[in-house]
Amino acid sequence: MASLTVLGSSGAWPEPGRACAGFLLSHQNFHVVLDLGYGAAANLFRHLPPNRLNAVLVTHEHPDHMADVSALGRAWHYTVQANASGEPPRLPLYCTPGTVQRLAAMEPHPHPADLFDVHDLAAGTPPELGPFRLALVPLPHYKPNFGIRLTAPGLTVAYTGDTGPSPAIADLARDADLLVSDATHRVAPSPPRYLMTAEEAGHWAAQANARRLLLAHFWPGTDRAAAVADAQAHFPGEVLAAEEGRTILL
Repeated sequence: MASLTVLGSSGAWPEPGRACAGFLLSHQNFHVVLDLGYGAAANLFRHLPPNRLNAVLVTHEHPDHMADVSALGRAWHYTVQANASGEPPRLPLYCTPGTVQRLAAMEPHPHPADLFDVHDLAAGTPPELGPFRLALVPLPHYKPNFGIRLTAPGLTVAYTGDTGPSPAIADLARDADLLVSDATHRVAPSPPRYLMTAEEAGHWAAQANARRLLLAHFWPGTDRAAAVADAQAHFPGEVLAAEEGRTILL
């Protein structure tokens, strides 16, 4: 059975005892990480050792979504590559070019390109990623951000990364079994809009006819129960709040 495990639920910086954005999607013994922000790598390793991970997808270059890819790279280098015979394996990493530059600034030796098989999301995507078909939808944010749609027979998972309100979210999450959505704010900030409220997440989940909605990327201090209630006012399906360690069966 497919599952999605929350590795991190905070936006910007991690609240005490929490981590920033990160999700582990597992299906047919294929394991892919969606973002890996501050503190999320430690939670990943509680559920899966590095040598069982098949791919990493990073929606955009902000450190609360990609800083712990550096920690994963170190674990990969010292455990997987160190014990490999022949050509050291590289872990597939799908991201924007600036992600690699940021990782290299944190740790240039070994260079991220020696640890990861890097694929530029802006250059297009492979039609398949393990059992999934991968599709990308650009969404509005301070940095180029790609919403991720992963589809397998009988299963669709959509993830916004960080985004402002946009009709493109409905396209990204059309008929999805689960939409993982940015829900940073309780009250909409002044425009331009590059992050969403839980109310807006519920609105776009309803427009997409998604089955379930997982609210994520909470600003530290957010009342998560209140955020769920905000989304429920606009979305008739099940609404969940991302909590570290929570596993959702799909």
